[in-house]
Amino acid sequence: MARLTKIVILAISVGILAVLWRDTFEPEILSGAHVLLTGASKGIGEQMAYHYAQFGSELVITARNKTLLKQVEEKCLHLGARKVHSISADMSDPKSGNQVVQFALEKLGSLNYLVLNHIGYDPLQMWGGNAEHTSWLMQVNFLSYVQLTAAALPSLIETKGSIIVVSSLCGKIAIPYAASYSASKSALEGFFNSLRHELVIQKREVSVTLCVLGLIDTQTAMEKMRARGLPIVSPHPAAEAALDIIRGGAIRAKEIYSPWWVEGIVRTRDWFTDLKDMFMHRYFRPMDGQ
Repeated sequence: MARLTKIVILAISVGILAVLWRDTFEPEILSGAHVLLTGASKGIGEQMAYHYAQFGSELVITARNKTLLKQVEEKCLHLGARKVHSISADMSDPKSGNQVVQFALEKLGSLNYLVLNHIGYDPLQMWGGNAEHTSWLMQVNFLSYVQLTAAALPSLIETKGSIIVVSSLCGKIAIPYAASYSASKSALEGFFNSLRHELVIQKREVSVTLCVLGLIDTQTAMEKMRARGLPIVSPHPAAEAALDIIRGGAIRAKEIYSPWWVEGIVRTRDWFTDLKDMFMHRYFRPMDGQ
């Protein structure tokens, strides 16, 4: 009974906090803001680009696919972005982060928001000892975030700007078939939470917002789930997740969850560990030959 009471209280508290958080968002703050957005050619990044455009921001967007980037750039201008520039970059190259930031500073003059959203592809499958792939994924999903931050931080300090880091529930609770992916997301949690503390100690007015996402209905995520033969239960719309991320960064929140109930899972992750593991092992049941 005591645990049930805790769960009810937690659920109510999370719901109230979610409502209050949304009420504090003022879109006007993003009008004319200088934004560097990575992973912007599709999925959540594409939707964030459109939201920022509608709020009247000035954008530099990047991803690997130059053709898709140009299409997003054109739509952003149509939606009302004051300025949009795109640059194709492969974040598996350690030099790309600095090149992208320098391009953004040349085009925009300064940065108010660094939005780190890109990820490398990692199929849902058991880790088979491929250390090279894990190393590659850590470069794309983690080290490139650090490299982009290092290059952008001087400008963000000047503008008292914000770093927005798109992470995952997998960074809080590791799941089967995602060892390398979970490792990269856990690394983001450790680095950027530590960086936030250091910025406060140094009296640097740069906010760091970690965005913890559940299952989002992007094409890539849905294809991976279907390939694994897993049931897809109520995926959150990418456009809504994108807006949640933008809101969180704009109000300088330390951490946001999308959808909102993901916070409940994180807060109660240590309550029923055996039951959680049993459910996870059954949900992520192995397929024949995999």
